[in-house]
Amino acid sequence: MFDQAQLRKGTLEGCILKIIDREPTYGYAIATTLRDSGFADLTEGTLYPLLLRLERKGWIAAEYRALAFTVSGYTKAQVLKKFYDELLAALEEGNSLAEFRENMNDFLEAEGYEGITPYQAENIFRTNIQTAYNVGHYKRMTEPGVKALRPYWQYDAVNDSKTRPSHLAMDGRVFMADDPIWDTWFPPNGFKCRCTVKTLSKRQMEQRGLTVETEAPRAARLEDGRFVNILPDPQFDTNPAKVRYQPDLTGYPEPLKKAYQEREKGNTPP
Repeated sequence: MFDQAQLRKGTLEGCILKIIDREPTYGYAIATTLRDSGFADLTEGTLYPLLLRLERKGWIAAEYRALAFTVSGYTKAQVLKKFYDELLAALEEGNSLAEFRENMNDFLEAEGYEGITPYQAENIFRTNIQTAYNVGHYKRMTEPGVKALRPYWQYDAVNDSKTRPSHLAMDGRVFMADDPIWDTWFPPNGFKCRCTVKTLSKRQMEQRGLTVETEAPRAARLEDGRFVNILPDPQFDTNPAKVRYQPDLTGYPEPLKKAYQEREKGNTPP
């Protein structure tokens, strides 16, 4: 008798490879495509371990260690480092949102902090997982061969009731890959932002009747008549692929700072 779980896993792996073969992409976009294709119950907790397994087999390349790291309300270096380590564990080992929250709460309570609520945990977990995969997506998009063939980048919002008005106003806009706007508007552009950026070739631009914009928009009127200012959320006006998390070690003993820096040096990919 067939093992249904293994059969489903094998089918998903094949589908993931087919999606990635079309163009560089990342976690949330893959999950959306799979759900639209019949895997309605697919969760990130199922997808990310599969991506990790495919990476270990050498079938895909993923980059996420240069993680632009976002946690509100905590500043102490070892607390932020724990958040960072737990998020990497989620990426590398497939830990779930529930495991992330449980591990963080055990640590925070031992440090004298209140634990994080389910809402806070989901905000932190999903925003940073999305950020990590956007970093890998950006690095693939900017590879010389990819950039030469697909030099046009299009902002793509989800377009549902949860999408921020300013992100809806950016939806569909096309800028050149090296336009400075991507230093401000490369997703995620807010907590739990699900926006993506697509790469397009000259032929696709012509087929779709798209034009390249050269100035960052400041405001726009949406289809429902609302007039909105076009700005990323506060603290999200950077390109996550160009920012690497570093805790503030000011005031920490020199041996501790040196030990941390040596550890990070050993963890830095070539």
